[in-house]
Parts: sequence; C-alpha cells; structure tokens
Amino acid sequence: MRIVIQKVTHASVTVDGKIKSEIKKGLLVFVGIEDRDNDDDIDWLANKIVNIRIFEDENGVMNKSVIDMDGEILVVSQFTLHALTKKGNRPSYIKASKPDFAIPMYEKFCKKVSENLGKEVKTGVFGADMKVELLNDGPTTIWIDSQNRE
Repeated sequence: MRIVIQKVTHASVTVDGKIKSEIKKGLLVFVGIEDRDNDDDIDWLANKIVNIRIFEDENGVMNKSVIDMDGEILVVSQFTLHALTKKGNRPSYIKASKPDFAIPMYEKFCKKVSENLGKEVKTGVFGADMKVELLNDGPTTIWIDSQNRE
C-alpha cells in the first residue's frame, strides 16, 4: 500500500461537477493498493497518518500531528501511485489492484483512519473521474510505502 500525504489548508474532491467532500486544515491522503496488501498494512499506515508530526508548534517546528491540531483528513484512492515507468513512456499499472480487491481494502483503510483519528474522514469516490483541489501547506508532501518500512 502506498500513500502520499499532503499537509493542506483546504482540499476538496469534485465528481460530475459536484463537490463530494471537502476539508479545512488537515491532511489529503492519496492511497494506492496492490494485491499483496493486508490488514497489517492498513493498521500500520493508518497509525502513521494520524500520528505523523508535520504541523508546526508554537516555535514553528514540525512537532504536531493532525490529532494535535484537531485537523481533518480526506482520503482519495489513486491507483497511479503504483505506476511502473521503467520501460517506455507509457506507465503500466499492472501492480495496482483490481476493484474487487481494492474497494474493500480502501473501505477498511478509511474506517481504520477514522477510528484512529476519532472522527469521520472524508473520501473521494473509488474509480470515479475526480477533480482534486488543494492548497498544499509548506509545501509538505510525504510518500510512504508499507512494503518498505524504513
């Protein structure tokens, strides 16, 4: 499971011209799922997301989590995080899970992040053509792969 976390002052997802979800200060999390992902990956990443200290404290040091800031989280599925680009110029997405596996994993992931955050996370629409708007704060963008826990 791969995620990209972006610290945002606001973010939204629009589908078919209508805003599906929006948040104020918090985290926009893009998530890509592959067939080898499991509940352990979900637990590890959900914990990492809500506890990662990337918000500034009173001294301007990144020392606070989204929980500390009473922030919000928007989770958006993004199979392109598993793009293979080694050969040619057209990415391959063969490593990304098909919907029959990915949708239940995405739903479990969102539920676990909500539990850890202590409030509901906002979501996109799995498989939809989504328009994502955000104002990246910092800019702060962090990539994490549960298969490479360093």
